[in-house]
Amino acid sequence: MKTTYLMATLALVAATSAQAQTKAPAPDRATEVMKAAFKERGQAKLDRLNQDKAMELCTKYTVTPIPRKLAAEIEAENVKTIPFPADGKYLGDWKAGERIAQSGVGMQFTDNPANPSGANCYACHKLAPQELSYGTIGSSLYQFGKLRGYSPDIAKYAYGKIYNSQAYAACSNMPRFGHNKILTETQIKDLVALLMDPESPVNK
Repeated sequence: MKTTYLMATLALVAATSAQAQTKAPAPDRATEVMKAAFKERGQAKLDRLNQDKAMELCTKYTVTPIPRKLAAEIEAENVKTIPFPADGKYLGDWKAGERIAQSGVGMQFTDNPANPSGANCYACHKLAPQELSYGTIGSSLYQFGKLRGYSPDIAKYAYGKIYNSQAYAACSNMPRFGHNKILTETQIKDLVALLMDPESPVNK
């Protein structure tokens, strides 16, 4: 997998340096090079390089900020894609949520697609205080429920944000866990519980 990442990185560098020598815009050229270099293996298929409308628009604004009107349109379209739980319940088991937050397994060609994926939340966020290793790309989620309140509206927001982050922050770096079928409804509920359950270490 490291070799694949390295090839993709080299492809991006090559595409950028070739921009002056080709009529194709840099993002388009980069996509062409990556598609030529990326080889399917296991569950890692070439269709992962295909962008939906939101991602195509976001790719055009990697250097300059996306216009507010366009960002609002992306968010409005992505909100429509969220199938909120039919039972109206958003909280699952926070202990299962902690395991999901800790796990980076899933979606790689070496992983068994029959097994559940993790969310690897700690790679970007601070959550439970006893975990000393966490990323800072995303905001701190420590005391998420304690600071925001434990209302159904906040729980619904948390569920929707995990399901499809583009619905609340256009061009977000956060994976669209439900939208891209990385996590199941039950798993997302467990993560919401990790954030919202008063007994969760996140809120201690």
